[in-house]
Amino acid sequence: MTRYETPGDSSDAHDDAEPRIVIAVVRTGGIAGLRRRWRVEREPAEAPEWVALVERCPWDQRMDAGEQTGTDRYVWSIHAILPDEQREQVVPDALLQGAWRELVDAVRAADSD
Repeated sequence: MTRYETPGDSSDAHDDAEPRIVIAVVRTGGIAGLRRRWRVEREPAEAPEWVALVERCPWDQRMDAGEQTGTDRYVWSIHAILPDEQREQVVPDALLQGAWRELVDAVRAADSD
Protein backbone atom coordinates (compact mmCIF):
# COMPACT_ATOMS: atom_id res chain seq x y z
CA MET A 1 0.00 0.00 0.00
CA THR A 2 1.30 3.43 -0.94
CA ARG A 3 1.59 6.00 1.85
CA TYR A 4 1.39 9.71 1.13
CA GLU A 5 2.82 12.43 3.31
CA THR A 6 0.49 14.91 4.96
CA PRO A 7 1.92 18.32 4.11
CA GLY A 8 -0.17 20.38 6.52
CA ASP A 9 1.67 19.89 9.78
CA SER A 10 4.68 22.05 10.45
CA SER A 11 6.93 22.67 13.39
CA ASP A 12 6.68 26.45 12.84
CA ALA A 13 2.92 26.60 13.39
CA HIS A 14 1.62 29.75 15.08
CA ASP A 15 -0.59 29.91 18.19
CA ASP A 16 -2.09 33.26 17.20
CA ALA A 17 -5.63 34.07 18.31
CA GLU A 18 -6.67 34.62 14.70
CA PRO A 19 -6.28 31.54 12.49
CA ARG A 20 -3.90 31.75 9.56
CA ILE A 21 -4.37 30.43 6.06
CA VAL A 22 -1.88 27.67 5.32
CA ILE A 23 -1.56 25.85 2.02
CA ALA A 24 1.05 23.13 1.70
CA VAL A 25 2.00 20.99 -1.29
CA VAL A 26 4.21 17.90 -1.27
CA ARG A 27 5.27 16.27 -4.53
CA THR A 28 6.53 12.69 -4.30
CA GLY A 29 7.64 10.22 -6.93
CA GLY A 30 9.61 10.65 -10.09
CA ILE A 31 12.58 8.62 -11.18
CA ALA A 32 14.60 9.28 -8.02
CA GLY A 33 11.56 9.19 -5.73
CA LEU A 34 12.47 12.57 -4.27
CA ARG A 35 10.09 14.56 -2.10
CA ARG A 36 9.66 18.31 -2.61
CA ARG A 37 7.68 20.64 -0.33
CA TRP A 38 6.19 24.10 -0.80
CA ARG A 39 4.15 26.11 1.68
CA VAL A 40 2.41 29.46 1.93
CA GLU A 41 1.04 30.98 5.14
CA ARG A 42 -0.94 34.21 5.30
CA GLU A 43 -3.20 36.17 7.62
CA PRO A 44 -6.86 35.77 6.50
CA ALA A 45 -7.21 39.51 5.89
CA GLU A 46 -4.21 39.40 3.53
CA ALA A 47 -5.29 36.40 1.52
CA PRO A 48 -8.64 36.55 -0.32
CA GLU A 49 -6.92 35.38 -3.53
CA TRP A 50 -5.63 32.29 -1.72
CA VAL A 51 -9.10 31.48 -0.37
CA ALA A 52 -10.49 31.81 -3.91
CA LEU A 53 -7.82 29.46 -5.30
CA VAL A 54 -8.63 26.87 -2.63
CA GLU A 55 -12.39 27.14 -3.11
CA ARG A 56 -12.14 26.59 -6.89
CA CYS A 57 -10.56 23.14 -6.42
CA PRO A 58 -12.87 20.08 -6.54
CA TRP A 59 -11.92 18.73 -3.10
CA ASP A 60 -14.69 16.12 -3.02
CA GLN A 61 -13.83 14.67 -6.43
CA ARG A 62 -12.50 11.11 -6.42
CA MET A 63 -8.97 11.11 -7.82
CA ASP A 64 -8.14 8.06 -9.92
CA ALA A 65 -5.37 8.17 -12.50
CA GLY A 66 -6.52 4.87 -13.98
CA GLU A 67 -3.96 3.39 -16.35
CA GLN A 68 -1.64 6.37 -16.01
CA THR A 69 -0.18 5.21 -12.70
CA GLY A 70 3.40 4.05 -12.44
CA THR A 71 6.40 4.04 -10.19
CA ASP A 72 7.96 7.10 -11.85
CA ARG A 73 4.86 9.30 -11.78
CA TYR A 74 4.51 12.27 -9.46
CA VAL A 75 1.81 12.41 -6.81
CA TRP A 76 0.79 15.75 -5.28
CA SER A 77 -0.46 15.93 -1.67
CA ILE A 78 -2.31 19.20 -1.16
CA HIS A 79 -3.44 20.44 2.25
CA ALA A 80 -5.27 23.71 2.89
CA ILE A 81 -6.15 25.19 6.26
CA LEU A 82 -8.63 28.07 6.11
CA PRO A 83 -10.20 29.90 9.06
CA ASP A 84 -13.38 27.78 8.91
CA GLU A 85 -12.29 24.54 7.24
CA GLN A 86 -9.47 22.18 6.47
CA ARG A 87 -9.10 20.34 3.14
CA GLU A 88 -6.79 17.59 1.93
CA GLN A 89 -6.44 15.78 -1.37
CA VAL A 90 -3.94 13.53 -3.12
CA VAL A 91 -3.79 14.30 -6.84
CA PRO A 92 -2.01 12.06 -9.35
CA ASP A 93 0.21 14.00 -11.75
CA ALA A 94 -2.00 13.08 -14.71
CA LEU A 95 -4.94 14.86 -13.02
CA LEU A 96 -3.06 17.97 -11.89
CA GLN A 97 -4.84 20.41 -14.19
CA GLY A 98 -7.28 23.31 -14.06
CA ALA A 99 -7.87 24.65 -10.55
CA TRP A 100 -5.46 22.11 -9.02
CA ARG A 101 -2.63 23.24 -11.31
CA GLU A 102 -3.37 26.91 -10.56
CA LEU A 103 -3.24 26.30 -6.80
CA VAL A 104 -0.04 24.24 -6.92
CA ASP A 105 1.70 26.70 -9.24
CA ALA A 106 0.72 29.65 -6.98
CA VAL A 107 2.01 27.92 -3.84
CA ARG A 108 5.27 26.98 -5.56
CA ALA A 109 5.78 30.53 -6.84
CA ALA A 110 4.99 32.11 -3.45
CA ASP A 111 7.33 29.76 -1.61
CA SER A 112 10.21 30.64 -3.90
CA ASP A 113 9.95 34.39 -3.11
